[in-house]
Amino acid sequence: MSEDEKKSACCSDHHHCGMDDMPGTDDVPGTDHVPGTDHVHDHSGMKLLPVIGSETAAAGATSMERLSRGAVYRIIGMDCSSCAKSLEKHMKSIAAVQEVSVNFSTGKMQIVQQGLSDEAIVSEVSKAGYAASPLSRGRGQKTEQTDGVGTRLAVISGILLALGFLGSFTSIPEPVLIVCYALSMIVGGYRPARSAFYAIKSGSLDMNVLMSVAAIGAALIGEWLEGATVVWLFAIGNWLQTNSIEKTRDSIRTLMDLAPAEAWVKQGASMVRLPVEDVGVGDVIVVKPGEKVPLDGEILAGVSSINQAPITGESIPVDKQVGDFVFAGSVNESGSLEVRVTRLVDDTAIAKIIHLVEEAQEKKAPTQAFVDKFAALYTPIVLVLALLVIVFPPLFGWGTWGDWFYKGLELLVVACPCALVISTPVAIVSAIGNAARNGVLIKGGTFLEKAGAITAIAFDKTGTLTVGKPQVSQIVAASDKEDEVLAIARTIEEHSRHPIAQAILAYANEKMIASLVGQDFRVLVGKGAEATIDGEIYFAGKPALFSEKGVSLTAWTDQIESLQQEGNTIVMIGTSQAILGMIAVSDKIRDISVGAISKLKAEGIDEIVMLTGDNQGTAAKVAKLTGVSRYFAELLPEDKVAAIKKLQQEGKTVAMVGDGINDAPALATADLGIAMGGAGTDTAMETADIVLMADNLEKLPHTVNISRKALQIIQQNIWFSIIVKLVALILIFPGWLTLWLAVLSDTGAALIVILNSMRLLRMK
Repeated sequence: MSEDEKKSACCSDHHHCGMDDMPGTDDVPGTDHVPGTDHVHDHSGMKLLPVIGSETAAAGATSMERLSRGAVYRIIGMDCSSCAKSLEKHMKSIAAVQEVSVNFSTGKMQIVQQGLSDEAIVSEVSKAGYAASPLSRGRGQKTEQTDGVGTRLAVISGILLALGFLGSFTSIPEPVLIVCYALSMIVGGYRPARSAFYAIKSGSLDMNVLMSVAAIGAALIGEWLEGATVVWLFAIGNWLQTNSIEKTRDSIRTLMDLAPAEAWVKQGASMVRLPVEDVGVGDVIVVKPGEKVPLDGEILAGVSSINQAPITGESIPVDKQVGDFVFAGSVNESGSLEVRVTRLVDDTAIAKIIHLVEEAQEKKAPTQAFVDKFAALYTPIVLVLALLVIVFPPLFGWGTWGDWFYKGLELLVVACPCALVISTPVAIVSAIGNAARNGVLIKGGTFLEKAGAITAIAFDKTGTLTVGKPQVSQIVAASDKEDEVLAIARTIEEHSRHPIAQAILAYANEKMIASLVGQDFRVLVGKGAEATIDGEIYFAGKPALFSEKGVSLTAWTDQIESLQQEGNTIVMIGTSQAILGMIAVSDKIRDISVGAISKLKAEGIDEIVMLTGDNQGTAAKVAKLTGVSRYFAELLPEDKVAAIKKLQQEGKTVAMVGDGINDAPALATADLGIAMGGAGTDTAMETADIVLMADNLEKLPHTVNISRKALQIIQQNIWFSIIVKLVALILIFPGWLTLWLAVLSDTGAALIVILNSMRLLRMK
């Protein structure tokens, strides 16, 4: 049944539809806001969130779609974005390669080619100085973080360098020492020199080229110890940087390993252990107590508590029963479950999270784009300056050729902007990875930066600050016979599927009030419903229904108005002669809303705004209970857009948090759109700027906190990198900077920047 059909069926079978003029319903004409139904559902019963940020999503997906038919390879050894550019240019120079994209942040290469085997591609990548391995599109395929060959070469180079240095304090002939230094340079510099060759061949100018020229130049002027030291420090620095960066890249990949590789599949009366890749949609799998759920699916039999921390970031187990959905990677803590598989291994929620997070890590933030442009200008300018330093001063007799050649080599080393270039992407990768592990999906560096800059947050009320599911808050009976009023109400409401009717039934069940014998059930569309009980017709519905029947409401008016002002929807119970009582139904405030808003204020966001279609009284009550500082009531969807624009015109950077389809315009208008409850929901995960995977506002303060911390760390990294470069440049001309110190300042600065960024991984 389509959503429209469902709505039509709901409205045709129940009197409460059409109560949009009543307080507490959060309903306004033209919206889908009925308590408990301010979102649409897919066939599985899970919420679908509004399509927001679609332009950004589409723009970001273009390159991915273009390369979707290609293969993906993990690349080991890239410690700078210039490495990615050099490798990309090298691969493009191969005739069989049609398209290729190498991303430094995720350490992945996507390639479309014809006629090349995996071995041939790995070989070509190896020529450029990096290691590659094919990566499955589905389950995570862990790649070794460490480069064994590079490690061994660096160690051997260091030993030869140490032998030469120690030998200089003995009577060993100088030619022997030079041989030790030369061998150290050859062993340690072989791979950088090979990478430099292919970089030059493809028209790139990366750090390998600059370091190779510096080392060769040092040898040409007889500075063998300096040259060998440069090569060894560069090799050690590369090794440390590569391993540190790989840890940040793997911070999110490890989630995929949480889902088991095999599943117990029911085949008739027996069970068979199969790889998850061989399990199809509709197959029934058995998940035993203590095991991890291998695939997404719907519970057919069994009851258990499920720990969904890998998906939603929530460590508290969730009780599940027949009809509920479970996600791959979650842990079955108690009972045995039979689960009907609803998604293949490549399409599970956790697989999509990994894919979307890695896509997000590939998208450049504005700061990163600026730094890349700066670095692209900085390197050639310093390179030209180095050539001028080598040539012009000696021509005018200002020192020897050897001195100025040495200074030129130092400038070449300083020309490498590695620390500056990686100052932003490593921080972004770390922050997005941390957020994902805590159940928050940030869709790119741009949104990470925006989240750190927001000054106001606007919340939709129903389903966001409140549960979105009505509950009975009070029963008022004419003669203190609450049980009788509830029994009559239950009898009339039992034939309805409306959320308010379900709330009354749930309350009656809780109080163990049985229904009476009724007949002739009839819907009074937009007004109420009736049923015949013991030969008398009873009604349940709006106060206006009884006014139409001539029943006096005078004795009830004050109580009705008071309850309505408190945000309740009123259901009157009675006959055509008298009112027996009334039931107040309201939307309960989420337990976590107050705490989340308090924490947001502690983060410095004082402008907490609520947008609702409810009346002023209901809005005021919810605002007071939740701690909201400002609210806009009685809003149509277009009014919510106007409210967001008003906040923006006041100079605020606004984030909008919502979960309903009618929130889509406001979510799109806000500077940052945040969707709630995206676990297992394709629409939310693919279109929102930020998705809180659990229906949990407590994740929002962490998102703001980590975003602000990321911005701070990025700024620290950029300023540190620039200052180190400036100091190195200044020290060159007085002759205080040696070549090995120049290398140490470059690789050391890059390593410090990486380690500083990795602090984001440890944020709680």
